[in-house]
Amino acid sequence: MDLTRHAHRKDEHLSLAEKFYQPVAASQFDQLRFIHQSLPEIAVRDVDLTTQLGPLRLPVPFLIEAMTGGSPRTGLVNAQLGRIAAATGMAVASGSQSIALQDASTAKTFTPLRENNPDGIVLANIGAGHTVAQAQTAVDMLAANALEIHVNTAQELVMPEGDREFHWLDSIGQTVAALDVPVIVKEVGFGMAQETLAKLAAVGVQYVDLGGRGGTNFVQIENFRRPNKELSYLDGWGQTTVESLFEARQVPQLQVIATGGVRQPLDAAKALALGATVVGSAGQILHSLIKTDEATTTARLLDWQEGLRDIMTLLGTRNLAALQTQRLLLSPALESYCRQRCLQY
Repeated sequence: MDLTRHAHRKDEHLSLAEKFYQPVAASQFDQLRFIHQSLPEIAVRDVDLTTQLGPLRLPVPFLIEAMTGGSPRTGLVNAQLGRIAAATGMAVASGSQSIALQDASTAKTFTPLRENNPDGIVLANIGAGHTVAQAQTAVDMLAANALEIHVNTAQELVMPEGDREFHWLDSIGQTVAALDVPVIVKEVGFGMAQETLAKLAAVGVQYVDLGGRGGTNFVQIENFRRPNKELSYLDGWGQTTVESLFEARQVPQLQVIATGGVRQPLDAAKALALGATVVGSAGQILHSLIKTDEATTTARLLDWQEGLRDIMTLLGTRNLAALQTQRLLLSPALESYCRQRCLQY
């Protein structure tokens, strides 16, 4: 691995993620509707936002999703994210630590997530195909409470220097069996199908991050880095976050994190109602950090928590279990998708 080039790519990803940021996401949350309840018989103070991801108790069902690390610039971002996580009570995931497994000197660009958030929930992150020993090193680096293993076939194929072999399932199963912390298999923005989810469950996976289409688009980012930019026809590849949530309903033994194009508390409420345990956001948080500052971003995420409480109050739901009993109305397009895929809705 050319470590200097790798660090440059991480900085480039950060810039391109902001370049292609869209304030209105195509994750299909706008194709779902709640039914308003005029007599909820509840007070906002009665709403409980705590959630349980395996053995991990989270005070709020929000995750600052994996973004970056591996260069001085991205280390500063991770320091901000660690402080924001501590101030908001949100869990926070590291960007891919693969570079730190090759060059230990870059670990200091990831560790601020824990140093600035000593009592919070921190998720380590490596790519699929790493060894059990490397997975444990990534966890130890951050004193992490869980590990994300990201799967990113579409990104790798478009990335000019990307991998071309994808035999990951056995190593994922070995890592799940060996580690003492929860192992979450994470898609990076192309969603997950029930067939994929069933394969993961069969090797012992209990937790997935659906990473649906509609948020940060790594096909768009990696294609921009190609000299001829010739793979734009793959821009719409994959399942949206909402489609992935319906896919995941077919494999109910898995606990689900929903990420991809979450732009507001109403998106989060819909994801939770469809069965997610936690809802993550990356692009929206990065955009806020770049366009405003750390204090403003922290305040906005605290506002998200109040917004979710307000929505749950409107529905008369005191906790997340009650929220998940809500039936949502689907657009014709989304209903058609579910019918064609034989998905429960």
